[in-house]
Amino acid sequence: MAQGTVDYTAASFNKFLKQGKLMGIRCTVCETLSAVPRPLCPACHSTNVEWYEFSGQGSLTTFTCISIGPANMVAKGYGRNNPYCSGIVTLQEGPRISARILNVDASKPQDIKSGTPLKLSLGDMDQDHPALAFEPI
Repeated sequence: MAQGTVDYTAASFNKFLKQGKLMGIRCTVCETLSAVPRPLCPACHSTNVEWYEFSGQGSLTTFTCISIGPANMVAKGYGRNNPYCSGIVTLQEGPRISARILNVDASKPQDIKSGTPLKLSLGDMDQDHPALAFEPI
């Protein structure tokens, strides 16, 4: 899949994610980066955007531990006795994005620290329903 010919959609984002690439957009007018794929620059509203591959590294900005989740997470075994962590990751390049945080103990949120260095994690990815996830470095 040639990056320049792919629509700026969530479906394209997920296809890249399955390939191990964290892709967003870069505006060719104002140089703004966005981790959310869209055909319009969020800063200057130009349609002159291109795919941009992020490093996959960042830090945990904030998080929440979820005990009562959506059906797809309950089907994976998460719930009151097995919570999971979701957070906002500030990417090394600057933009922020929401993702699951893996390899932390969501039953002990006091042990999870904002500012923790993170890296993209592909180990727990469901190929049919990919979801962005990070883990501590």
